[in-house]
Amino acid sequence: MKIDFIISSLGGGGAERVLTLMVNSLAKNPKNKISVITLFQNKEDYKLDPAINKVKLKQTKFLPSHTFRSIINLSRHYKTKDNRPDVIVSLITLTNLITIIVAKIFSIKIIAQEHNSYLRYMKGRRWITNLTKKYVYRWADVITVLTSFDLEYYIKNGVKVYVMPNPCSFTPIITNSHRRKKTILAVGNLDRYHHKGLDNLIILVAPILKEFPDWKLKIAGSGDIGLKFLTELAKDHDVLDKIVFTGFINNVSNVMYQSSIFILPSRFEGLPMVLLEAMSQGMACIAYDCKTGPSDIIEDQKNGFLIEDQNMDKMQNGLRVLLMNSKMRNRLSNEGIKSLDKYNISVITERYEALFKKIMIT
Repeated sequence: MKIDFIISSLGGGGAERVLTLMVNSLAKNPKNKISVITLFQNKEDYKLDPAINKVKLKQTKFLPSHTFRSIINLSRHYKTKDNRPDVIVSLITLTNLITIIVAKIFSIKIIAQEHNSYLRYMKGRRWITNLTKKYVYRWADVITVLTSFDLEYYIKNGVKVYVMPNPCSFTPIITNSHRRKKTILAVGNLDRYHHKGLDNLIILVAPILKEFPDWKLKIAGSGDIGLKFLTELAKDHDVLDKIVFTGFINNVSNVMYQSSIFILPSRFEGLPMVLLEAMSQGMACIAYDCKTGPSDIIEDQKNGFLIEDQNMDKMQNGLRVLLMNSKMRNRLSNEGIKSLDKYNISVITERYEALFKKIMIT
């Protein structure tokens, strides 16, 4: 089967990591011919299997609108019949809008993936986000969502919708008795600090780091604008010397393996892949119970701490418990590893293969 995955770029990010993981897994099946098409020629933080065809669209420069430019660029690519796949899989709302329009022009089957709740909209683009989700998504063969929370909304709007969770990209560790550093780890694009709750994280963790001076907060992720803002925030709260900004790192699994506590302070999520990854490496996890995502993964007090959404006092209390109680950290760590079977990459790959076959016969 010939399958094209389309995304804005392969720069650092959760959706980009999911795409890379899935195409590399699907490419192991010799019957699959996989291409990854990027709308922009940005840097690549993720590496694809050599068997995968990488396509960077030729850029049209005479139109100021990103959306119209991309529609034209992708249409030019598919105007050549040999370039057309059996199925397109696109990721993220604006890319989905572009790809659905082009797929319908050329009668190509299209699966569009949402990686956040329907409640989320692109900053400064609320109208086009709503237009896409309420009206354009009806044209797709299938829209995949990460949790069951979104099903009712899309069904009500006449969209064919299917729950497809993110796979865990890391193999869960087998032995979990090694000594861990006294590190609280957070991961996210720094420029999206509001979305990821990294601004609130620094504020709430500042008194904790002062109470427990042998602990540090490590924040992994790229973004120059966010780095400047968060650095100033850390200075304002007098904890800059207790926070490590690592930038983007390829070996985040190693950092997770060495660290003790993973914190997810996001204001909103889809299904947070990074939380699955942290659990796989035996971290004791604590997360806000934001609208979707963490509650699908964490069973409170069993395999992690699930904290009332954006309640900073309760998040501080939860962190204190974890910092003071190594037995609690170890128990949550071991239970987290055990809870990941349904997110195994082989299980998710089989679900993708079945979905491709289903839409090809409809």
